[in-house]
Amino acid sequence: MISFASGEAAPSFDHPLEMLHACHGKIKRQLETLQKLSAHLPEHGCDKQSQQAAQSILRYFDTSGQFHHQDEEENLFPTLLTMNAPDKKQIETLISRLLAQHVIMFAAWDDTRAVLAKLAEGVNAQLPEALVEKLIGTYTEHIHFEETELLPLSARLLNPQQIMQLGKCMAKRRGVKFPATPAG
Repeated sequence: MISFASGEAAPSFDHPLEMLHACHGKIKRQLETLQKLSAHLPEHGCDKQSQQAAQSILRYFDTSGQFHHQDEEENLFPTLLTMNAPDKKQIETLISRLLAQHVIMFAAWDDTRAVLAKLAEGVNAQLPEALVEKLIGTYTEHIHFEETELLPLSARLLNPQQIMQLGKCMAKRRGVKFPATPAG
C-alpha cells in the first residue's frame, strides 16, 4: 500500500499514484474544517471565521477536489479499463463501484456547497448536521475504498509508461509543466 511518513516531501507529478493518495489527506483536512464549521455556527453564526472556513472549503473542492476526480475518471479509470489483465472483471467491478460513489459524493457536495456559498458571502445560514455527516461519510468510505483497493491495484498493474502518462495528464490539467527529468 502507498504510505507516507510524516515530514516527507509532497509527491510530484512523476509519482501520480502518490499524489492521488496525498490528495485524500487534503480532502480529510477539508472535511475536518467542515465539521468544525458546523460546530462553530450555532454559537457564533456567520462570523469572519465562518466565512473564511467556508471560502477555504469551497476553494479546495471547486479546484483541487475536482481535479482529483477528473484524474481518476478521465485518466486512471480508462487506463485500467483498457488493460488486458487477468483481473479484468475485478477492475470493471471496482471502477463501477467507484463511479457510483462519485455520483453520491457529488450530490452530497452540491447540497453542502449551496450552504457554504451563502456562508462564504456572509449570509447567516444553517449547516444541517445531517448534510455534513452525509458528505463526510460518503467521502470517508470512498477514500478508504480507494486506498485499500484502487491505489494498490493501480500500483500493481500500471507500467512505468502508463504511470508517466497519468502524471503528464495530471500536470497538464493543473497547468503545470511535467518534469522532464527526475528531481535529484
